[in-house]
Amino acid sequence: MVQTDSVDFFRKSYRALTGKTEPFPWQEELFVRFCRQDIPKDVVLPTGCGKTSAMVSWLLALAWQSRGGAESVTLPRRLLWVVNRRVVVDQATDEAVGLKERLNNRSLIDLEAVRLGLGELCAEGIDDLLSVSTLRGQYADNGEWRDYPERPAIVVGTVDMIGSRLLFSGYGRGFRARPLHAGFIGQDSLLVHDEAHLEPAFQCLIQAVEAEQQRCGESRQFRTIALTATSRTAAANPFVLSEADRSHAEIRRRIEASKGIGLHTVDTEKKLAAAIYELALGFKDSGQAILIFLRKVEDVLDVKGKLEKQGLRVYPLTGTMRGLERDQMAKNNRIFARFARDKGVEPQEGTVYLVCTSAGEVGVNLSADHLICDLVPFDSMTQRFGRVNRFGGGEARIEIVPVIAEAGQATAKGSPGELEYNRRRELTLALLERLPPRPDGRYDASPLALEGLPAEERIAAFTPPPTILPTSGILFDAWALTSVRGPMPGRPPVADWLHGITEWEPPQTFVAWREEVERITTDLARKNDPEDLLEDYPLEPHELLRDNSRRVLEHLQKIAERSPGLAAWLIDSAGNVKAGNLAELVSPDQPKRNLDLGDCTVLLPPSAGGLTTDGMLDGSAAFSETRGDYDVADLWLDESGRAKRQRRLNQEEAPEGMRLVRVIELGSGSEEEEDEPAGEIWRWYERTAGSERARREQDWEVHTEWAERIAGDLVAKLGLPDPEASAIVFAAKWHDLGKRRELWQRSIGNDRYRERTLAKSGPRAKCFPCGYRHELGSMIDVSRMSEFLRLTAEMQDLVLHVIGAHHGRARPHFPADEVFDPECGSGTTDGVGRETPRRFARLQRKYGRWGLAYLESLVRAADALASQRFEPAPVEGRDPNRAAIGAEV
Repeated sequence: MVQTDSVDFFRKSYRALTGKTEPFPWQEELFVRFCRQDIPKDVVLPTGCGKTSAMVSWLLALAWQSRGGAESVTLPRRLLWVVNRRVVVDQATDEAVGLKERLNNRSLIDLEAVRLGLGELCAEGIDDLLSVSTLRGQYADNGEWRDYPERPAIVVGTVDMIGSRLLFSGYGRGFRARPLHAGFIGQDSLLVHDEAHLEPAFQCLIQAVEAEQQRCGESRQFRTIALTATSRTAAANPFVLSEADRSHAEIRRRIEASKGIGLHTVDTEKKLAAAIYELALGFKDSGQAILIFLRKVEDVLDVKGKLEKQGLRVYPLTGTMRGLERDQMAKNNRIFARFARDKGVEPQEGTVYLVCTSAGEVGVNLSADHLICDLVPFDSMTQRFGRVNRFGGGEARIEIVPVIAEAGQATAKGSPGELEYNRRRELTLALLERLPPRPDGRYDASPLALEGLPAEERIAAFTPPPTILPTSGILFDAWALTSVRGPMPGRPPVADWLHGITEWEPPQTFVAWREEVERITTDLARKNDPEDLLEDYPLEPHELLRDNSRRVLEHLQKIAERSPGLAAWLIDSAGNVKAGNLAELVSPDQPKRNLDLGDCTVLLPPSAGGLTTDGMLDGSAAFSETRGDYDVADLWLDESGRAKRQRRLNQEEAPEGMRLVRVIELGSGSEEEEDEPAGEIWRWYERTAGSERARREQDWEVHTEWAERIAGDLVAKLGLPDPEASAIVFAAKWHDLGKRRELWQRSIGNDRYRERTLAKSGPRAKCFPCGYRHELGSMIDVSRMSEFLRLTAEMQDLVLHVIGAHHGRARPHFPADEVFDPECGSGTTDGVGRETPRRFARLQRKYGRWGLAYLESLVRAADALASQRFEPAPVEGRDPNRAAIGAEV
């Protein structure tokens, strides 16, 4: 009966949540398994069968489980949807945003049961029952998934974005944010690895994390699903289409979609682009949408340029485009709209061409009329086939151009890895020639025909797997030491664990443009460390372009030759920043220098130029003062189109809804100028969750009461058991005790310290760094409280650690220059400093690496939410205008 009720709930809710008439049978079965906490390890579904709607099955299963209250929920509350690193994150985002919008549409009364279920999980007063963050684009890291840990959330991102955060190494994030992200990604989360066969190293990594958490007995264990149309391995008991699915009219139409392959060989790589171009010209009067895939960026640009010279409508899509231009293309480009569904853009009429690298192979809901491409291994080839006649409504032609050397020509060129890659392409060609013949003389490339090829032979023709590096407890421990900044023996960058090591794929480098590179001179950098600046104002995906390190080096050398005195910042994969001269960085006298750029970011000043209108790196593109789109840091927008942050010169008034995060006196950088009048003042602001937070101070007592109340609500909604729940509430209540020091109050500009104690300064406060860490002071004060001394030794450890770690320290230590307290002797502070790493080690053994980070992050979430409240939390028996502070503190 329970299963019958749940299925009825799913069918009714599915129609209302998606706007579709009925679910596919596999979607219903996946929902049932989720309800039973039977999460499949492998989901293998053909292209076009709606894999992204697995989100719907998860969300409705979560709503069904939660109808019995938070304690009845066993399914993870966060769904992490991970796509291949080269993709335009698009299709999954559309699905997630659509779910959120329909949940918020109160006129859809058939969703009331879903809203009631999800509401059981959310804190009181929350209107949105689902958080959506994409870690790029308009919904880029909007904070909802980490500020409200009890609320269901869908986070869409790439292997780099989510994988690095999972390993305590979030790209573009400083040491303070890394444990917060790792805790909420690595706990109470279900990671769906879309097209998992394309990133076997990452798949091995997340399975290793899952196994390590199980070994350590972490309480809210991370779970994983490998989602793919072409599995790389013969999985045990995979979740696949049932006979009911295969007899479903819509699925049958998609898996039998008409796609006919024609082969057109050339005898050298040099002839490839010309052959692709000639085939493309054959469609110029067709009035249809022609998709072109080429492995090399140079070939994409060659074919694009030739087609444009013929007056044809062409647009490129490469993984080397800057994020801003790729996002704009997906939202506004009429040519792209011909290939994508439901974009809200009027499609371009007539014949159109989309010329792509592998960036268009996965994660984008493209459907072309015809396809032209070079030959790649079988897994990538099937991805390309899935982007033509995707829904079975036409007759698609697929023109493939393999390179087959003539007899007697040398073919054994390149490294062993490159040779193996080419051998896999040859195996792929042999497989394609074994597909069933069609009446028109072409080979049948429908999903059903491809599925009929022997599985072992398909896998043998896949892209060669990279060298996959083993993980270990020692490595996980090293990555978790986030308060140790800078290089550390035994703690390598995480990139090789995310992607593996390949010979045929060169190292990659990011490039971005920022005004601070040329404004922050050598003298100013002593007061405004570039690493700290990027902590306050992180590089976001829309600012970055990515290309192979060799090409980046060549373009940067052109820029340096044109502007030899140009400044540049080099940011390594661990976030360490080296400010210097671009010409020295890319000097041709250092031929191996490009190896140092692998997995690094080069930050240039806007005056460097080097960016095409399509958002691609071009060292020949000189800077023009009429073009203001090099530094686009302030074009990070929220869902309402408002800037999330702004930098303003000589303007003291904070923008509406923003708070001050940094003040830079551009005219007083040197030591000699300290007492001189300031020159230009550069103020940096960020948008907060509520505009009131930006404009008002917050009393320490008010902040304390709200933090305690919010923490209590959080642990209740999350079903966190005692004694940990009580310890988290206790820590949240007293986490800011150390802010009551006079030195700290003066440092935030509180000149009325004797009359009023602040937890947060207002936007106009004149702040100065004092070197004192209030977290350390809080630990000292709390440890003297009788209420604290009544706790067990283990809970005392937990309370002190999460207080000490709530701004990213104590993992495992406080730096030596921060171990002081203006109101305590060195004996006390030194003792706290020595004990902090030992406590961290004890707790990490007890709770696990991600489990401990999760508990820390609950206090951090309560702190962040309390900072947005300005009326005292009503607490029974307490003066509503002031917190009761024990005399012993």
